[in-house]
Amino acid sequence: MTKQRVVIHADWTLGTINKNIYGHFAEHLGRCIYEGLWVGEDSPIPNTQGIRSDVLEALRKLQVPLLRWPGGCFADEYHWKDGVGPRENRKRMVNTHWGGVVENNHFGTHEFFRLCELLGAEPYICGNVGSGTVQEMSEWVEYMTFDGESPMAGWRRANGQEKPWKLQYFGVGNENWGCGGNMKPDHYANLYRNYQTYVRQYGTNKLYKIAGGANIDDYNWTDVLMREAHWLMDGLSLHYYTIPGRWEDKLPATGFDESGWFEAMQKSLFMDELVTRHSTIMDRYDPGKRVGLIVDEWGTWFLPEPGTNPGFLYQQNTMRDALVAAIHLHVFHKHCDRVQMANLAQMVNVLQAVILTEGDRMLLTPTYHVMEMFKVHQDAEALAMHGAFGEYELNGVRLPQVSVSASKKDGKVHISLANLSHTDDVELELELRGAEQAYACRGDIVAADDIGAHNTFEQPERVTKQPFEGAELADGKLQLTLPAASVVLLTLE
Repeated sequence: MTKQRVVIHADWTLGTINKNIYGHFAEHLGRCIYEGLWVGEDSPIPNTQGIRSDVLEALRKLQVPLLRWPGGCFADEYHWKDGVGPRENRKRMVNTHWGGVVENNHFGTHEFFRLCELLGAEPYICGNVGSGTVQEMSEWVEYMTFDGESPMAGWRRANGQEKPWKLQYFGVGNENWGCGGNMKPDHYANLYRNYQTYVRQYGTNKLYKIAGGANIDDYNWTDVLMREAHWLMDGLSLHYYTIPGRWEDKLPATGFDESGWFEAMQKSLFMDELVTRHSTIMDRYDPGKRVGLIVDEWGTWFLPEPGTNPGFLYQQNTMRDALVAAIHLHVFHKHCDRVQMANLAQMVNVLQAVILTEGDRMLLTPTYHVMEMFKVHQDAEALAMHGAFGEYELNGVRLPQVSVSASKKDGKVHISLANLSHTDDVELELELRGAEQAYACRGDIVAADDIGAHNTFEQPERVTKQPFEGAELADGKLQLTLPAASVVLLTLE
């Protein structure tokens, strides 16, 4: 086994890792909102004002900084006025995007803001451009944020919310190149300019306006949006999902072979190229990097679990997902000068969820444990590094074996590591240069005896965070062996 050596510069910072990189996404899709987050006050499942208490407690431990809602594709068919007022009077609708089920609108604006308050998370609202109107979007912002006398502010007060909410993040449409209207970039750019004009700044509430950005590698979309409207936006979104196989021929979430593992690692690393190239285009129009790149949908997308509604996108979550999460978060850390938010899709019971529920039962996924370990990077200073990261090869394709990120905050240095290899451990020497003090080291690890290992309601703790005792620190150097297919966090304090 060849030792890989990496140097981490404790006195060379690259910028602040915005805590919103650890944001989440909750769409009216499958069992994410209903059954996952919301059960209603009358449910036999313990709840806090209708929100599941067990899920709430688990999410608080993640220190969720921000939550995006109501979609997703659902956002561009969502009419917010149907989701306020007495629940028994709210309109019902068919969720045409996701399973054709009836949406009763019991979880609306007031319930969403209450969820964010209980989580301590910033709300991120996505408005309806695809099937909505300028007036509808404008009135929603007025309803949420205006403290004066107006029809919408008066309606909010009549519905029980005297003071306006604090709302910072607002998205003007979602995937308008696809489910949000099948628009061309110049058409959406004009619509964005129009709609955002009426997304008003009321009083002291200052909105961070996010334009709907590109799908994967549509660099022309980014170029057109930046050219036509960059001075009118604060953020531009990017969506990319890790999908081994082809979109029309997705693979199952479990029961995969080594090629299914390797391709997931390869496609996760592609996020680095996407962020780099989109950022380069943004730099031409915004060299000061005022406009943030907002990766507000990312994660794995596999076949739905057999026996479930295919429109609900319910999938299991294995060690493969844990490594995908670590790789993505490291990419966002690396590009912290431009990436100012990212939202894992999705929070509960959908795609790469951190929590799965079934009736009154709940489990935490391997992705949850990685997000919980990595929360120490939130608002920390990213550290520069260089060195050798090994080589991981399958069928003639080569990837780096190790993904590493480091940050410092409050006198502590945190180093997160992921071993992408599904078979080989790797021996590492981490040299910490420029440190002002001597450190003691402790660690945690997420690993399992099988790359397909996952938690079930019968075995909810097969994959969990465990203490990692394998790192030795001496003379500013850490010596450790990183197990195959594992994620580790080291804390130096």
